Amino acid sequence: MSGPIRLEPPDGRDDTLTLRLATESTMTLRLPGRAPARSGKDAAVDRLAAELAEQIGPAVHAYEVAALLESEGLTAQQIADEYGHRNLFALAEDLYRRVPRSFPEPPAAADPWKPDPVRCALRGALFALPGLAYPLTARLWQSDRAVLALVVAGLVSWAWGQGLGHRAYLRMASGRAEAARTLMAGAPLGALLACATGFAIVGPGRAAFFVAGQSCYLAAAGILLVLARERLLLGALTPIIAGASVLPFREPGSLLRVGLCALTLILVVSAVGHCLREALKEPAATASAAPRLVASLPYGLFGLAAGVLVAFAGQRHPLAVIALTLSMGPAEWLLYRYRGLSVAALRATATPAAFRWRSAAVLGGCLLLYLVPLLPAALLTGAEPAPLLALAALLWTALLLQAFGIAWPPAAVSLAAAAGVASAGLLTPPPGPLTELLCCAAAALALTGTTLHLLGRPTAHA
Repeated sequence: MSGPIRLEPPDGRDDTLTLRLATESTMTLRLPGRAPARSGKDAAVDRLAAELAEQIGPAVHAYEVAALLESEGLTAQQIADEYGHRNLFALAEDLYRRVPRSFPEPPAAADPWKPDPVRCALRGALFALPGLAYPLTARLWQSDRAVLALVVAGLVSWAWGQGLGHRAYLRMASGRAEAARTLMAGAPLGALLACATGFAIVGPGRAAFFVAGQSCYLAAAGILLVLARERLLLGALTPIIAGASVLPFREPGSLLRVGLCALTLILVVSAVGHCLREALKEPAATASAAPRLVASLPYGLFGLAAGVLVAFAGQRHPLAVIALTLSMGPAEWLLYRYRGLSVAALRATATPAAFRWRSAAVLGGCLLLYLVPLLPAALLTGAEPAPLLALAALLWTALLLQAFGIAWPPAAVSLAAAAGVASAGLLTPPPGPLTELLCCAAAALALTGTTLHLLGRPTAHA
């Protein structure tokens, strides 16, 4: 404006300010996005649009609105008389134009990988609880050759059990009966192989009896874990748990020491027989060809490599290895969380690059959450934290890759680390913490990089 606003009428007859209100006929106040007031049939259409706005908004075509109106029971006479349209489709097109498009986000899907924390914690405990049998019976067999025989037989059982477990899980796709048959055929062979290896080292004698018991227990416990019968296995371990809890207070005697371990083995084998009978009664889900044996080979090799690394770590710090064994429960829980968080990241990102960054953050967070509690455990047990954390990182990343069916890279890298530690241990037993740190840290970094490369792609989680 170039001048002040005139406050008087042009003719000057009124000496006061007159506020003239415009009537609806002379000026219509239009608010953005709001149509002027309607009456009659237009108002009826507006009311109908307001009533059905939530259903009309997500429609992508007027035909969807027509189907909605038809489901509401509107007749042709009602459409003509009340809403002023010639037919159903004309009214639908009018409603489609009046209601703005709204496409609400779908409800959040349930996490398909939601873990069971109780089950994961129980599995971690079940990996460590059988170790109570060793303080119960150690005074009856303890010698250098017996220890070596138990360790080597345990490594054979561990490697065989990893490969057999993978094969049984593959057969589970055809039904629990097929998995049970696989376990029935493979577990006794693994126990015999472990026994033969241990007997070759220790020869006939009292220690051979304990080698056989250990081999039979590991084979039977592997069956129960594959069939998800953790609680049954925990109940079968009650005798040795009770016996080990008495040791700090009184001497149970040799007969009771051996009897409790034998009773535990009997209970575990009986539980296996019961579970296998139940599984064999179930019908086969689908008919499929048996997977190739070579498909389970890398899982067995990884089990052997992991056993070697843990055995050498246990030479210097057995209590730290117990803490590492107990951490396998939280490790399994974090494997599930990684998969669930990766699926959530897949839904939240729009480009492969954005997903890769988010996937890296998920991997780093899960790995950090797993390693941090092991730091005070290492300090409390007097172990060097760095080698233990490097070994834990190696095991967790290898298990993560295996969970996605990527088996050969973790097997090869773990075998290389185990070979390095074992070579140093044979030259200067036991291997120093620096050797373990270098081997395990290099392997953990290699597996972490492999994980970022292979699992940082959206197609790995689709």
